[in-house]
Amino acid sequence: MSDNTDQAMAKLLELRASIDNIDAALVHMLAERFRCTQAVGHLKAVHDLPPADPAREERQIARLRRLADDANLDPDFAEKFLNFIIREVIRHHEAIAEEHGNGSKGGGNA
Repeated sequence: MSDNTDQAMAKLLELRASIDNIDAALVHMLAERFRCTQAVGHLKAVHDLPPADPAREERQIARLRRLADDANLDPDFAEKFLNFIIREVIRHHEAIAEEHGNGSKGGGNA
């Protein structure tokens, strides 16, 4: 291999190591976020509050879109990502409500 190829490969390995570290941080941050949303789900279920808070979800999406725009990240991608998370939170909150005998269906509190 040439010096240029060796340098490119070294840079590639460096960038991939950074990506791996970022992926690990994302997983840990998502786990912490879900610990918090699980606590929200239990609090809502215990107090027979609805699992949905559509107004908060709208505010969160708008907030995340602004943050994404400020960070030069595609706001549409950020919204899709948050909507994916919200759907999972909804699923968790509905399951928690069912466990507490609250059959209400609806959204999650992202």
